[in-house]
Amino acid sequence: MLSNLPINLSKVRKEDIDKEILRLGMIAELDAVSLYEQLASMTENKDIKKLVLDIAKEEKTHIGEFQAFLLRLDKEQVNELSKGKKEVDELLN
Repeated sequence: MLSNLPINLSKVRKEDIDKEILRLGMIAELDAVSLYEQLASMTENKDIKKLVLDIAKEEKTHIGEFQAFLLRLDKEQVNELSKGKKEVDELLN
């Protein structure tokens, strides 16, 4: 994503804007995790690798923060996450 919004927030319904902001925050953090983990895999410098992976871990915490707040606002998302977990559990068990 690298600073480009994948949707036009001005076209989002007013009652949905907060949920979309949280989702965009999650997308940005996931993008950062991916970038940092790719960079870490490219360097041979142990200290840079350690630093970048630590930052990636912090971004994962941020994803959790955005998700926790989103789940307070979007009960449909709560139900669908539960269904998804159940489907994975059934597939793998």
